[in-house]
Amino acid sequence: MKILITGCGMLGYDLCKSLSEEELYVLDIIEPNLNAQNVSFQLCDITDFEKTYKTITRINPEIVIHTAAWTDVDGAEKNPKEAYRLNVLGTRNVALSCQRFDSAMVYISTDYVFDGEKKEPYVEFDKTNPLSVYGKSKYYGEIEVQQLLDKYFIIRSSWLYGKNGKNFVKTILSLAETKKQIEVVNDQYGSPTYTKDLADAIRQLIKTNSELSTGLYGIYHVTNSESCSWYDFARQIIKISKKKCDVLSIKSEKLNRAAKRPKNSKLNNFMWELNNYENLRNWKEALNEYLGEI
Repeated sequence: MKILITGCGMLGYDLCKSLSEEELYVLDIIEPNLNAQNVSFQLCDITDFEKTYKTITRINPEIVIHTAAWTDVDGAEKNPKEAYRLNVLGTRNVALSCQRFDSAMVYISTDYVFDGEKKEPYVEFDKTNPLSVYGKSKYYGEIEVQQLLDKYFIIRSSWLYGKNGKNFVKTILSLAETKKQIEVVNDQYGSPTYTKDLADAIRQLIKTNSELSTGLYGIYHVTNSESCSWYDFARQIIKISKKKCDVLSIKSEKLNRAAKRPKNSKLNNFMWELNNYENLRNWKEALNEYLGEI
């Protein structure tokens, strides 16, 4: 299967490993260090429609996995035009390119499309109401995909961490090297998700899809099992890594961040389970493996 991946951050990197048996192409603005013989790299800025269209249609992939995005949540509040340009305009450009030869598209979205006011975990059919520029830009990206294509997967995940990029786990480990105590918010809840597990889940989804005469297209929530607060997440990182650092719980208001975060980012992987896919492992188990590999 010929697959093109936009962006090679944490998820893109793990997708290349998970899909190593396929014919892979990676599109990014900077050449990544993949150390893989079967990956062809294409230099391209997805906000440039003409270049994006020519590059993707020349490759003519069966599936495009669109991971490239502006992910700096607070930075998006300060630079909304750039966030919208990449997350909405860039997504539209990729979707239009898929449209020409009827390529399927996998769009990676986020838990931040919800406002966090619901008590229970969010299912795929719940009403969206993003609070931040980042959340809105990712949601409008979803709309572009749905309006332009018939063959698409929109995958919402949360609290991603992986080897190839900055993430919360690395930040906590770095702070623990120089500080005796750190403060972490205890009033935001979600499901920490290892990009290795998410990449494997995407592989399962597109493999099943290729074997069927009709696609299992639509919106999916895909995260590691169970949930916690950022404070609990940080404590577990310190516990497993055996760092000598105290974690203190604080309220979100104390941080005075530019972007408002949803209190409840927990996602119910309802459609994933409904289609008989096995639940992803518990987030603590995934974290333990990740910390043993970095």
